[in-house]
Amino acid sequence: MKEGTTKSHMIKRSYLRHAVPVMVWLVSVGVVAWLFYQRAERFEAVGIARGQVRQVAATCTGRIREIPKDVELFKSVKKDQTLAIVDTVADNELVEEAKLKADLVTAGAQVELLSAQLIPTQEQLRAETANYQNSREDNRRRFEVDVDSARLRILDLQVTIASDRVTLDDLAVQVKISQKLLEEDTIVPYELERIKVQHESTARKVQENERLLEQARGALQQAQQRRDAFTTYELPTQSEDAALEAIRKQIEVQEQVMKGLLEQLAAWKSRREVKLTSPIDGVVISIHGQRNDAVLQRPGEEVLRRTGEVVRAGDPIMVVAEAEPNEVVAYVTEQQLGHLKERMSVKLVKNTVPVQTAASQILHIGPTIEQMPQRLWLNPTTPQWGRPVLIEIPPGLKGRLVPGEVVGIRGL
Repeated sequence: MKEGTTKSHMIKRSYLRHAVPVMVWLVSVGVVAWLFYQRAERFEAVGIARGQVRQVAATCTGRIREIPKDVELFKSVKKDQTLAIVDTVADNELVEEAKLKADLVTAGAQVELLSAQLIPTQEQLRAETANYQNSREDNRRRFEVDVDSARLRILDLQVTIASDRVTLDDLAVQVKISQKLLEEDTIVPYELERIKVQHESTARKVQENERLLEQARGALQQAQQRRDAFTTYELPTQSEDAALEAIRKQIEVQEQVMKGLLEQLAAWKSRREVKLTSPIDGVVISIHGQRNDAVLQRPGEEVLRRTGEVVRAGDPIMVVAEAEPNEVVAYVTEQQLGHLKERMSVKLVKNTVPVQTAASQILHIGPTIEQMPQRLWLNPTTPQWGRPVLIEIPPGLKGRLVPGEVVGIRGL
């Protein structure tokens, strides 16, 4: 009897020893199957959360002169914050600058030529004045020459000041570049000091010439007042008068030429620097190039443009994306098309543990069937197609979704 009881206990223990692992395995299989079911069956469609993505591109060809230190990859930026400063003095504009300088030199040479033509005429008029010093006409001619000389003096000073200002701007740029090179230990301090001395000397020269220009304008005004004090009457037709009149007309032409050159120089300076600002509040992200170029890029390329790089008009310098998405683009199959309509209520499902859901609605429905993004294909090697729908992100999921995150949709 005792021997039968012992045998029965051994059978029970053996059964329990084998049954417990089997039960644990069955429960595990059930839980895994339930999880796979939840992941595979709870969505009628899937979509991708997205927000605004804006490219910050160059508006003209130039060289990136500065990118602020607080503008870096994946750092937040505010709307209208300066993201880059582009110096538009590209190769073609350097040619334009050289042409302006050449035109200024030409205008200066023309002024000197007019001065050389005026001197013989002045000598001749002085000789006539010695013979007819009491003549009203001789006095009038002398005052006209004084006015002409004052105008030529003003033109000469304007040419000199304009040329020196161009040189001053170039020296200012060289000072900035040399300071940066000195910080990088590329040049010795002597080079920077030499350029600074040239810059200060040119600045003093410009100030002195501007003071002389004001004096010359005062002298012109006084000469015109003396000339106008005489009674005007028709000039006698003499060769000297014809020569003076021709010179005066050429002076007027040079005045107009100088005015045009100065206006062009001012306009060139105003468009030399272009500030690019952020169009939205967001985060700086990578620049995505052409697919065919992706395999040729090294790590870090096409992320952000750097200071010193030359960009063409329309080339992206960086990209700003919204930190939070504001819509979901989902794709539905052809079998679900009959149920779609705008303002249709749906549920968005965030695939987390625990699952988060929120009620929303369809805002718009795409007009055509499109190929889905590859990450939404069930099989990565088999393309899938669907009709895109735009769904609003409800308050319940605001701030909880990340741009590019896959979202499930129920209720279609």
